[in-house]
Amino acid sequence: MHRAEPPSGRIDGQTHLFGVRVYYEDTDLSGVVYHANYLRWFERARSDLLRCLDIDQRAAHEAGEGAFAVTSIDLRYASPARLDDVVAIATRLEVRHGASFTLLQEAFRDATLLCSARVRVAFVTPGGRPRRLPPAWQDALATLLDPSGTAPAMDLEKAQS
Repeated sequence: MHRAEPPSGRIDGQTHLFGVRVYYEDTDLSGVVYHANYLRWFERARSDLLRCLDIDQRAAHEAGEGAFAVTSIDLRYASPARLDDVVAIATRLEVRHGASFTLLQEAFRDATLLCSARVRVAFVTPGGRPRRLPPAWQDALATLLDPSGTAPAMDLEKAQS
């Protein structure tokens, strides 16, 4: 039986790092990454961050507790990525509330910022109403905040290693 391990990110201090390579399917006719693909990459990085924090979204959904829903996203495009580029997605927790949190996600090629997103995610009941994050999840997310309770500044050098 053949088994391949999927790509996985890592938490470095208070930043989650996730790598992606630009494939032909990610580009448009001009060879530039199609704008919607940044959303897909950011979603993969967010899902991987939660996995790294032992937040089991699937188990919560299957138990009828709820699921995460993106409630807002603000994207800013800075520079294009192209075929075969290696892109690092750096994710930091900016704010954590009882039922939601806000992340800053940035895509880099080396030290060049390609795209950034400010994403607010809420935990909602199966009926769509906000629901307080389980205490263990709140604790896990708190590890991404510095001792003052705020998000640290992005360290571009760490984001590239």
